Amino acid sequence: MKTIMKLTVGALVVLAAMAPAWAAYPDKPIKLLVGFPAGSTADLLARIIGLKLGEAMRQPVVVENRTGAGSSIAAEAVARSPADGYTLLVSTTANVINQSVSSGLKFDFMRDLAPVMLVGENPVVLVGPAATAPRSLAALTTRAKALPDRITYASSGNGTFTHLYGELYKLNAGVKITHVPYRGSVPAITDVLAGLVDLAFTPVTPVMAHIKSGRLKAIAVIGRGRMAALPDVPTFAEAGMPGFDSALWFGLSAPAATPPAVIDKLNSELRLVLKMPDVKAQLDAQGINVIADGPAKFRQQITREHGQWARIVKAADVKAE
Repeated sequence: MKTIMKLTVGALVVLAAMAPAWAAYPDKPIKLLVGFPAGSTADLLARIIGLKLGEAMRQPVVVENRTGAGSSIAAEAVARSPADGYTLLVSTTANVINQSVSSGLKFDFMRDLAPVMLVGENPVVLVGPAATAPRSLAALTTRAKALPDRITYASSGNGTFTHLYGELYKLNAGVKITHVPYRGSVPAITDVLAGLVDLAFTPVTPVMAHIKSGRLKAIAVIGRGRMAALPDVPTFAEAGMPGFDSALWFGLSAPAATPPAVIDKLNSELRLVLKMPDVKAQLDAQGINVIADGPAKFRQQITREHGQWARIVKAADVKAE
């Protein structure tokens, strides 16, 4: 019996020594890198889910803002980090777009980062000044065909998703409208409010108050369905123009070689966090619809969007600033 016990204990010691490093994951703080400044939607999302994820996994989750190059600096830092689940990226639509727009990237978002979860989407809305905006998407297309290059639309910069949505509309509708790039969304929306620019594609969060007050008219919504907060505004598909079902999304990505067991652990814990009523309420307040798609579905969406944006960037000859 003593011999058997010794062998059993010895076997356990050997098994423990052979256990992979991720078996006790996490046993130290986890870092979430955000490629946008404090107070941005991506940053707020990271802090909302990071707090609860840290509590669930019994390790601090630290949010670090590493801004620049449309989130590519943060993405490259994560891609080059150890693949152990302790450094993650709050990835967004921008990371997929950058792969086609930005030349000279020293990493490949599609190859070097592994999807963990598509957390949620922030619907994008096409708006114009209430006094002059067309009553519908069809009316806008009719006007744009009658007045080529006369209608203007604002974006937060060349190569941004707000720019590319405009290019996608131009290609699908067969119209010519003039792009007016700004350095950020705030000056772009300011000039639309002032009537200096006719239209803007923008996340709904920063313009919701202007829509509710009647200063801006929401023409159509980009997303999987109508917004509860704007029930009378149709989606692009409902307005007769399919291909605009993907809004501004936010997810978590890890270095490509991260063990599947670690990704599965993160995914299961995140799924529980996103079901918490207080988390959902906070994300709702930021205009983020929870999706919680796992790695396989998230990868499918990234792959599909990469093809779409690459096609648009080539067709419109889009160059990053």
